[in-house]
Amino acid sequence: MTKVSNVVLNASKAASRKTGRPLMPPLQLYRRVLRAHKNLPIQQRQLGDKYVKNEFKLHKNAENPLHIVGFLASWQDYLHMISNKNWEDGTISKEVLDAMSPEQVVQLYELMKETQKLVTGSEA
Repeated sequence: MTKVSNVVLNASKAASRKTGRPLMPPLQLYRRVLRAHKNLPIQQRQLGDKYVKNEFKLHKNAENPLHIVGFLASWQDYLHMISNKNWEDGTISKEVLDAMSPEQVVQLYELMKETQKLVTGSEA
């Protein structure tokens, strides 16, 4: 096993102890998220599917083990939220927002604007 694989495996075990759930492999997680989107209203599903596909594609070649574990843990939390139908009440804490990079904040803002367009039905 490579050094990176060992670090990911150890970090995954630590995340499992913390959350009580082991991390799913990326492809399995990707497929389950897309399957869970089938229960969303069509507009949210289309936007969500596009976003998930883009994010997993962008992170496909990530090499930083901590980044990989954080990415998988976040998407697994999202899957849990969607599966339990808690997606409408989702919020982001100040701590999470403060920990985001400027690029992530911009991306989140763009996502917010797109979802507001869906709600209001406008293009502006």
